[in-house]
Amino acid sequence: MNVRTTKRNIRKRRGFTLLEILLVVGLLALLASFAIPALIGQGEKAKIKMVEAAIGPNGTLSQAIKMFKYDLGHTPDSLKDLCEKPSNSDDAKKWSKYLEDISGLKDPWGHDYLYSGKGSKNEGSFDLWSMGPDGQDGTDDDICNWKRD
Repeated sequence: MNVRTTKRNIRKRRGFTLLEILLVVGLLALLASFAIPALIGQGEKAKIKMVEAAIGPNGTLSQAIKMFKYDLGHTPDSLKDLCEKPSNSDDAKKWSKYLEDISGLKDPWGHDYLYSGKGSKNEGSFDLWSMGPDGQDGTDDDICNWKRD
């Protein structure tokens, strides 16, 4: 047995060939071409779901308004009434803090939530909505607590 032949057979591989690297990069690019389009737009959908969760029937804001109405017998005049004690002495006796701070309460696009205690869209209830991604009231992307036509 030749010593030189044995050393060649035992010699370790020292890295990847260019072909192997190109194959891995190509596979990663192929996977990315499927994954990236699926992920684009998910952030906006998540923001919409957050607003729907806040103003929906069991949402944080809706529940605070309902608790206010249950305790005081009427809906608040504004969303500020949920965190500031009313000056009316009768209401002040029954009132409790329903939200910590309304000043920081904005939709995911940085706009204030809009509210009407006398629901024109929700008869017998209240209207609560966000202007949505475009920040303009009355457009198709508004997110509201009433059913649209």
